[in-house]
Amino acid sequence: QIIHRQYADREGMYLRSDAYEAFQKMYEAALQDSIELVIRSATRNFTYQKGILERKWTGETTLEAGIKATSINDPTARALEILKFSSMPGSSRHHWGTDIDLNAFSNGFFEQGEGLRLFNWLTEHASTYGFCRPYTEKNEERPDGYQEEKWHWSYWPVSSQLLIAAEKTLQDSMITGFLGANEAPNIGVVKKYVQGVNHNCKLN
Repeated sequence: QIIHRQYADREGMYLRSDAYEAFQKMYEAALQDSIELVIRSATRNFTYQKGILERKWTGETTLEAGIKATSINDPTARALEILKFSSMPGSSRHHWGTDIDLNAFSNGFFEQGEGLRLFNWLTEHASTYGFCRPYTEKNEERPDGYQEEKWHWSYWPVSSQLLIAAEKTLQDSMITGFLGANEAPNIGVVKKYVQGVNHNCKLN
């Protein structure tokens, strides 16, 4: 379903209808507390995700560490650096229509001022509307996967089911069709990244 411009920073984004309806309810509740949730990214198809990853792979886009991936000669090391914050096409939760990025793409934004207030509200209330945060801080409980993303939220009633399906059917050999895809089996993308999420986003 197309996301209305009221809820997003640009036109043309979309979500599954159930996830979108849940977000609208959460949006209205947040607004009652003077908090405005803004969708910055939602569903991405393979081609869109390929563009994100390949621009990083070729150095067109600078990595979060402030370097270009082309400065890393070893392809596995290059892929691992990109995978800190970006998924390989075919393995991204954004393919599912259940996941959204809210307000800012910086953990720092959510650690002070209005951003911290917004994050605290989501931490307290998002689960009421079915949303969980898949990429919490990395620790013993979540040793693998992407770095923490305080902006990324997932509609759990559906995404937890899709995660089970991915665990059963998705294989590293299926992750192909883009620059750097050969590194998926070397890294173990399905086990470490697709499955490497906060336990609250899984079916217990």
